[in-house]
Amino acid sequence: MKYFEFEWKTEDNLNLYGQGWQPDTGLRGVICLVHGLGEHCGRYGNLVTFMTAQKFAVTGFDQRGHGKSSGKRGHLSSYDALMEDLSWYLQEVEELFPQIPLFLYGHSMGGNLSLNYVMRRQPSLQGVIVTAPMLRTAFQPPRWKIIFGEMMQRVWSGIRIPSDLEVDAVSRDPEVVKAYQNDPLVHGQVTPAFLNIIKAGEWALEHANEFPRPLLLQHGDQDRLTSAPASQEFAARAGKFCTLKIWKGLYHEIHNEPEKDQV
Repeated sequence: MKYFEFEWKTEDNLNLYGQGWQPDTGLRGVICLVHGLGEHCGRYGNLVTFMTAQKFAVTGFDQRGHGKSSGKRGHLSSYDALMEDLSWYLQEVEELFPQIPLFLYGHSMGGNLSLNYVMRRQPSLQGVIVTAPMLRTAFQPPRWKIIFGEMMQRVWSGIRIPSDLEVDAVSRDPEVVKAYQNDPLVHGQVTPAFLNIIKAGEWALEHANEFPRPLLLQHGDQDRLTSAPASQEFAARAGKFCTLKIWKGLYHEIHNEPEKDQV
């Protein structure tokens, strides 16, 4: 397996870090990974091992404010900035792998971004894979937090508060949970700008019938972080382009569950 790193600078002067894994021989396509909130693209070793064995390269980048990329931890800036980051990322991958089919793979918040990006920007992709997209949360946030977030978004959108992520809900594998807790590149911060992600989730649901590419949408039915019913709602509206797979008994990170090989 060949490993490589790459980076680029955004228009607002942030350095974004990317990495990739390529099979030694043969190449059927490239998986372009978009990770979730608070984590980084280095947490997808199971996916890399499996996909490279199937002759697919895997690339990923740490989103602004995450992992090895620069930016205030947990601050997502504007939604348009996130869309621009994705555009630059895909452009970088196209330059690394010219004339090779690209597949966009988004998980959780990355699933929200991937669905929105494909509908809003209409990129040239072979297909899209999304797992546990953050279309809606699987829990009802306290009303005071929503009001506080809306108020602070107007006056201090960059203020950081704990995300209060239920870490045990990430996976049923205790080793995955332990690794998540001990990972120095994982953070538990969020800013009021995260409301942009929630609003974009609702936008994606409203426009699901406009999805223009083949889509594999997967979700664990015991996910306590993002809403599996919302994924079912999206699939029902997306129609013929969408293949939905609901995994019985699985938590949020289906690629890190004991059944990961089946997934």
